[in-house]
Amino acid sequence: MSALIHALAFGGGFVIMSLELLGGRVLAPYFGGSIYVWGSIITVFMASLALGYLLGGRWSLRSPSLGRFGGIFLAGAVLLYPLVYFGEPAMIWIFEAIEDPRYGSLAASMLLFVCPTLMLGMISPYAVRLAITTAEESGNIAGRLYFVSTTGSALGTLGTSFYFVLWWEINTILGLLTAALLLMGAAALAANWMRRPSRTR
Repeated sequence: MSALIHALAFGGGFVIMSLELLGGRVLAPYFGGSIYVWGSIITVFMASLALGYLLGGRWSLRSPSLGRFGGIFLAGAVLLYPLVYFGEPAMIWIFEAIEDPRYGSLAASMLLFVCPTLMLGMISPYAVRLAITTAEESGNIAGRLYFVSTTGSALGTLGTSFYFVLWWEINTILGLLTAALLLMGAAALAANWMRRPSRTR
């Protein structure tokens, strides 16, 4: 189970940073690529992740299981995929409603990215809760999981900025990220089912 939890933490970190970089590409046609835009994106992602960490930690206290962990990934996919269809109409609406690019980009970032990023932020603290079995090893396990997650974030940043945006359109990348979340959620649910006693199947 430990290997799976680490793999899921890695995947979660990868998706988060890939989505953040795509945020800049989504907003650029309407608000440009100025420091205002990136300031808005980074602020929204950091605030959403902070709240996700808090909620994920609290959620992990309620009968933690791989099944519930998988549910976080599935919920993240459900919240992410609508960007494919509603991202552009939302951008047009905000662009026409708010003239100031500072507040327009901030409003757009909040509308599009708060919910999926908050949900994805729940992954790391929940992974730590599942992996810890004794208090003595808690610090080591938490450090290792955050190392794995941050490594995934670094590779997600590099992969998206160096390759993905050159190979595919934004909506295609969003679809692939959604598919990745669905696969990770399904893997966690399958592992949870396999761990159940045979009499309950």
